[in-house]
Amino acid sequence: MNGSVLFITGAARGIGAHTARLAVARGAKVALVGLEPARLADLAASLGDAARWFEADVTDQAALSAAVRGTVDAFGGIDAVVANAGIANRGTIAVGDLEALVRTVEVDLIGTVRTVGATVSEVSARRGYYLLVSSAAAFAALPGMSGYCAAKAGVEHFGNAIRLELAHRGVAVGTAHMSWVDTDLVRDVKDDLPTFQAALDRLPGPLGRSVPVERCAAAFVDAVARRKRRVYVPRVVALASAFRSVANGPFGGWVARRAAATSVPDLEAQLGALGRGYGRNTAPQ
Repeated sequence: MNGSVLFITGAARGIGAHTARLAVARGAKVALVGLEPARLADLAASLGDAARWFEADVTDQAALSAAVRGTVDAFGGIDAVVANAGIANRGTIAVGDLEALVRTVEVDLIGTVRTVGATVSEVSARRGYYLLVSSAAAFAALPGMSGYCAAKAGVEHFGNAIRLELAHRGVAVGTAHMSWVDTDLVRDVKDDLPTFQAALDRLPGPLGRSVPVERCAAAFVDAVARRKRRVYVPRVVALASAFRSVANGPFGGWVARRAAATSVPDLEAQLGALGRGYGRNTAPQ
């Protein structure tokens, strides 16, 4: 990755920040894009001349375009994009803040589309690579996460489509699918909603445990270096992808509905008591 330029959204904390650190350690230069300027500035300072930071909302095309121009001015171009910016709301379609649910889709899916649109000319010029951050939530429906699941499924299929659209330009496209990563976003959900932790406890093996953020970032950097088509963290998530038709089919749906008959009322009671649409540490700026 020596000399490569990475454009990373959602870079202020969590997976994005750790990905930037590991990429610079492997010789890359990074553009740090996000909505927390103090965090971005501190991270850029720690990375020295290999980093520049840009405050930008991924749903704001003008702000993204300005970040792209700043990156090109600083580093000469863009070799790879890690479209990592994402949020998760609190609520079901019946209980909770509808605008928070809609905003989750806007940031997680539309923000990814806008990020690709803002960077595609520069990435094409270098026959580069996109890593679009989806989730294991793209494979199975989870109550209380309808906006997040819809957005991440959309990111996966958007990636499948633009992989075909950009192939003749020499651009490769990958999608990343993680279970639960030990980030502020996941910790906030666990703190806010006891039903979420109970649901994790029922999942088999690694699917019910949080992965260290450093491990996820290492997988992302490896994906960029190798221009991978799919990234699964942990690798067992690949099985969830392979069996998604079972999970979402008649039998899987029957099992899920039986569990939801008791878990969703409990969840909605907790949401009503919570009284906010996002986590304490991961609300949109």
